[in-house]
Amino acid sequence: MVEKPKAGAMGGQVEYWNTAAGSIWVDNQERLDHQFGPLTDRLFTHANIRSGERVIDVGCGTGATVLRSAETVGSGGRVLGLDISNPMLDLARSRAQAHEKNGGGMAHLELKIADAQIESFDAGSYDLIMSRFGVMFFGDPVAAFANLSGALRSGGRLCFVCWGPLANNPWFNIPRTAAIQYLGAPAPTAPRAAGPMAFAETDYITEILTNAGYSDIRVETETCDMVGAATAQETAHISINTGPAYRIIKSNDASAEIIASIEADIAAGFAPYLQSDAVKVPAELHFIHAKKA
Repeated sequence: MVEKPKAGAMGGQVEYWNTAAGSIWVDNQERLDHQFGPLTDRLFTHANIRSGERVIDVGCGTGATVLRSAETVGSGGRVLGLDISNPMLDLARSRAQAHEKNGGGMAHLELKIADAQIESFDAGSYDLIMSRFGVMFFGDPVAAFANLSGALRSGGRLCFVCWGPLANNPWFNIPRTAAIQYLGAPAPTAPRAAGPMAFAETDYITEILTNAGYSDIRVETETCDMVGAATAQETAHISINTGPAYRIIKSNDASAEIIASIEADIAAGFAPYLQSDAVKVPAELHFIHAKKA
């Protein structure tokens, strides 16, 4: 039986991440962990997790960040990983079990199918709430962050990373533009609608967190490389199976011929970013810091 989070405000996100999208992330876990490697390192620098701390990882996915957090806090801490995707969380559990068998203690790690917007937490029990691209999908972000705040101790920290504007992110923009050229633009959505780019506006992030009761809010915008494959062609092939091009192709039931044309255009777009070891595309990211008031 597929476990589902309690009914909340996630709308179609639960279905999306428990069907093809979740399976794609599972199938490509190693590649995606490598792709996000530089920004994950930056997130952990920003989060500054300490031994013995209690941490919630929102949208922990296939486990890269939550396993690293569990290793960092050690057996004296606690880590709670939340996600709405059964396929992704099943893989995270398998990775945690493998880590345990290899001598890495994971008894202090809990992985749970849950909607962080409405999940009931032990009040004031956590030192840090963190997320890598897991908090931009909330139907009511103010309510969601307010709910998460209840889990933090006084002075507890919030730290997450999210995408900057689409125009400043060729990793997103190149595949999306190529797909639109052949299949047309998807139905327009509000600039702040739930989705990968929901928090592109830094003023909006500050407004949400202020209204949710946080203090000492700080947004640090940085550029980090997204690491693709060894060639532009391989990177383009990856891009038609995840991200914005994949969504447009899937929604239009595109033919193999059109998909091949889109892939060729994406490869041409990524070619200037090819370095000696891989395609490396600079991404503009927001690293967000706040504290429980």
